[in-house]
This record gives sequence, C-alpha cells and structure tokens, in this order.
Amino acid sequence: MQTLSLTGANGVSDICIETGLLDRAGAMLSDIFTPSRIHIVTDSTVAPLYLARLEQQLSLPASHTVIPAGEEHKRLCTVETIYHDMLSAGMTRKDLVIALGGGVVGDITGFAAATFLRGVALCQIPTTLLAQVDSSVGGKTGVDLPEGKNLVGAFYQPRLVLIDPDVLSTLPETTFADGMAEVVKYGYIANRDILDMVARPDYRCHIEQIIAECVKIKRDVVAIDEHDTGLRMILNFGHTIGHAAEKLGGYTDLTHGQAVAIGMAAAMRLSSLMGNADLTAPLLSLLTHIGLPSALPYDREEIFRALLSDKKKFGGTVNFILVREPGRAEITPIDAEALHTYILKL
Repeated sequence: MQTLSLTGANGVSDICIETGLLDRAGAMLSDIFTPSRIHIVTDSTVAPLYLARLEQQLSLPASHTVIPAGEEHKRLCTVETIYHDMLSAGMTRKDLVIALGGGVVGDITGFAAATFLRGVALCQIPTTLLAQVDSSVGGKTGVDLPEGKNLVGAFYQPRLVLIDPDVLSTLPETTFADGMAEVVKYGYIANRDILDMVARPDYRCHIEQIIAECVKIKRDVVAIDEHDTGLRMILNFGHTIGHAAEKLGGYTDLTHGQAVAIGMAAAMRLSSLMGNADLTAPLLSLLTHIGLPSALPYDREEIFRALLSDKKKFGGTVNFILVREPGRAEITPIDAEALHTYILKL
C-alpha cells in the first residue's frame, strides 16, 4: 500500500492507495477515527454497488444519504438534504462523515462536512478515476450555482482518503475516460512520464501506478498552495474553457472530463495563437486514444461570456494555464480584451 500525507490548515490528510482497499475500509477507519456515529453520503449509481459492502464493515451506528447522481444535483438544496439527514441521525461534531462516490459526491459531502456544526471529520472514498486522481485529494469542496461551477465552497481537507483501483472495474467506459482527462492534465503540467504510460495500448494495466503519480503531483502542489492563490492554479489546465463549456451545456451536455479534454485542446490552440510552440496535435492524438472529444461545440462568443464569470478571472485578466512543453506549464494572465480576440479565433 502506498500512503501519502498532506498537511493542511485543518490537519493531516492520509491518502492510501492499494487494490482491494475498500474491503479493509472498516479496519482503517477505526485506526484513525473515534466517532460515536458515521454518516455515509453516496449517490444513486454507487449505492447499489458499494454502500452495503462498506456499511457491513462498520461496528458503529451508521446512517446514509443517497443523492441523485449527476452534476445537475450539485446544488445547495442537495447539501441541505444531507444536513437534515445528519441531524435526524443524531450526528455531532465528534462524528464522521464519509463520501462514497465520484467527484460530485466528494465535493458535496466535503462541503457539508466543512459546514455542518462548523466542521465534522471527513473521509473520502472515491469510486471514479476522476475522483481518485484529482477531486478527492486537496480539500476543495463546493457546489454549483446557475451562474457557474463551484462558486460556493470551502477548503476542507479529509482526514483520510482511501483509493481502491479495484472499484474502477464497474465504471462505464465514458466515466473511466472522464478520469483520464485529469490524468492527461497531470502529465502535461508536471510529469511527461504519465503521458508515455497513457500512450501505451495496455495503460489500464498500470492504472494503480498512474493514479499514484497523479496524486503525488496534487499532494505536492496543494502542500505549497492549499488555498489556490498561486501555484495550485496550475491544476486548472483545461478547466477555464472547460468550465465555460459545462455551463453552456447546462452541466448535462458534457461530462466534466469531456469538458476538460475540450478545454485542454482549446488552451493548446490559444497558446499557439499567442506565438508559443504548437503542441496541439500530440494532445489530440492522446485524447482520441483514450476516447475523449477535443472539438469546442459552442459559439465562441458564448464561451467568452461564460468564462468571464469563472473564479479564474481577476479584475481585467483571466489566468490561463499554458503548456510550454510536455511536463511543464505556466500560469499566464491574459487581458480580457486580448483573450476575447483569441477565443473568437479558436
């Protein structure tokens, strides 16, 4: 088992990665936590697969909330449902909340844990590749508003993250590909060896190693910049235009991974328009290899207006992540007026 530690504002987060880990979750939870009660939050897709498997390992009273699956339910009203369920179960500040699911479940549950009674202990058990390599690590939590994605949230580190690559065997192909978008992101911003692994025909046979390499990058970045004011913005490669595309699609037309893939391709084209080396072709080849789209499906003017509401906008500039070479990226502020011109040319 690989165990990585991340020290954040609300304590140390242990991240454990090993095939078969879900079936030892009960024992690992009892080694770390001493609650009186446990509340599990999962969704309608994951609950039939893994909820009972987790609950039967718990020796303490346990309750659960099953939320509807899908990004469109990542709303404050869903968080309120979780609050009511935890109150009905008698949860106190000394108890434990577990997020069992993908990125949406992890983000919602993390925000609920951060704000319920001003903070209760949190464990993340991610069940999608996207959540395992990215969203379960680092303490970003939140929900969407009609105006944009993740506009309400908190930085709140889980005390424990349990990553079991075995659970990926139940993922639909499109959901697995979603996670691979974040894997490709990590390769381009920090470790080109990841890109070499993904380019192999048998890359799925090495998924535990790929997950571990991605988590190490995120751990190291978050340790330097937990609250996303500097270096951590490097993790947004593909997300600026990607979030705008998600918003235009009502959070239903595109999955998050598809949007990130499209956003990475657009960011590469934008970088080339700014006079940098054109790295678009190798990226498009890799996205095709893992089954992800690359074409921007929305009107460019609409994309520009949508991204202006993104958190990455600071005054009159928007921070873009531009890849200088595979494995090395930089945070580049772009004047909004100049960006408008570039976006129209994509």
